[in-house]
Amino acid sequence: MTTKKKNILLITSDQHHYSCMGYNNPAVKTPNLDRLAAGGMIFDRAYCPNPTCTPSRSSIITGMYPSQHGAWALGTKLPEDVHVVCDDFRAAGYRTGLVGKAHFQPIEGTEAYPSLESRAALEDLDFWRSFKDPFYGFEDIDLNRDHGNGNAGQHYAIWLEDKGLKNWRDYFGNPDALDGGVWSLPEEYHYDAWITERANARLEEYKQNGDNFFLWVSHPDPHGPNAMPERWATMYDPAEVNVPIVTEGEHAQNPPHHQLTQRVKPDRSMYVEEGGNDCHGIHSHLSKHANAAQKVATLYGCVSMLDHFIGKVLDKLDALGLAEDTLVIFTTDHGDFFGQHGLRGKGAFHYEDMIKLPFVARLPGVITPGTRTDALISLVDLAPTFLDAAGINIPRCMTGKSQWATLKGDAQPVRDHVIVENHHQPTTLHLKTYVNKRYKLTVYYNQTYGELFDLEQDPGEINNLWNDPGSQMLKQDLLLKYIHAELGKEPMWMPRIAGA
Repeated sequence: MTTKKKNILLITSDQHHYSCMGYNNPAVKTPNLDRLAAGGMIFDRAYCPNPTCTPSRSSIITGMYPSQHGAWALGTKLPEDVHVVCDDFRAAGYRTGLVGKAHFQPIEGTEAYPSLESRAALEDLDFWRSFKDPFYGFEDIDLNRDHGNGNAGQHYAIWLEDKGLKNWRDYFGNPDALDGGVWSLPEEYHYDAWITERANARLEEYKQNGDNFFLWVSHPDPHGPNAMPERWATMYDPAEVNVPIVTEGEHAQNPPHHQLTQRVKPDRSMYVEEGGNDCHGIHSHLSKHANAAQKVATLYGCVSMLDHFIGKVLDKLDALGLAEDTLVIFTTDHGDFFGQHGLRGKGAFHYEDMIKLPFVARLPGVITPGTRTDALISLVDLAPTFLDAAGINIPRCMTGKSQWATLKGDAQPVRDHVIVENHHQPTTLHLKTYVNKRYKLTVYYNQTYGELFDLEQDPGEINNLWNDPGSQMLKQDLLLKYIHAELGKEPMWMPRIAGA
């Protein structure tokens, strides 16, 4: 009897706090993601390898850390010649597709480093109409870079024009088109509707042709500005949402850039340097409560809208009879702040809110329905896990770890730690975090300050123990463990083939 090959369906959001899932927070309505979770496994300790888009997304398709694959920060690009998981799937006869947001390349390019995702390239619709080359190994692509913030183009804009919306530019990056989360763009033209239509078309094509597939469905939500039709933007009452707030004095023992966020006009000049990125996130995060409540309500509405469209893809998978043979994983590229620790958005702050992720996996007959695990997992593990699930050899260049045994219910954890990198500025803000079952340690390049949190005794990460006199032996032990972890993740792409 021949065992059917497993298909892979990866569904991702963008900048999604782990609490913004119905199974973690009943205040947020996500019925479709909840049913996915009920049919599979929830990971409560999933982490990103970097809390920004390009590095983390590049780790998903390479199985390497940002310091290894080359896209080490926002504003960089993933080299086109790097090995990606799609290479392995295509060699094994799989179809490979990406629908939605890529963000493997920056919003501006140079002569030496051109970018297919630059603003100039995004709106060159004739180019995208004729583009047939594999894109990082994805042979079937439908791309869009926009969050409703003025970076629309590529295949999404072509679709809008084909649908008759010739004036689509009027809706993107236009303050008059967006008011408090309410976007005047009709729902049938929203990029989530486009992503769903194209994803379902891909699934139908794969089913009709009898193809095995690796398909990534990549939504730009709920990354701000949370642009959506009125019925979603007004779904939650700002007066009824809980707004996280800073704990008085919690940043007193934290690094300087944490403290700057709680000032009206912070001086961030100490972090500015050539080759930097304008210190993304190092600004005042102060906000009036009423405004903050409105933003939380709008965020929740955006998550519920995202869930609605994801449900249509899950329904299509069922209708086509593909669900039984498809590993479905839902996760995101990094977390989000919407008031936690007095912070909003993202930046070089490695709290759980920023680096821990929602993560659900389902595969009937393999993953026990309705299970939860506290096993540590990183997005860098996705590529080797996908290949393992499909019965394809994992290339030696991948430094992530296959979590296939975890998905099958093995109680022995694959990891005892995760590493989160963040080369935010070339030298002035370069940090790495080591997380194990109980503790979290963050170190900074050329700095004596850092962070140490006991996640068991202090799950809210209020009490930084870095300088605590009673925690110095613990800090030394964790520093050694971090060094060992760094040594352990070196790429070993060349096997030893002789004694000398």
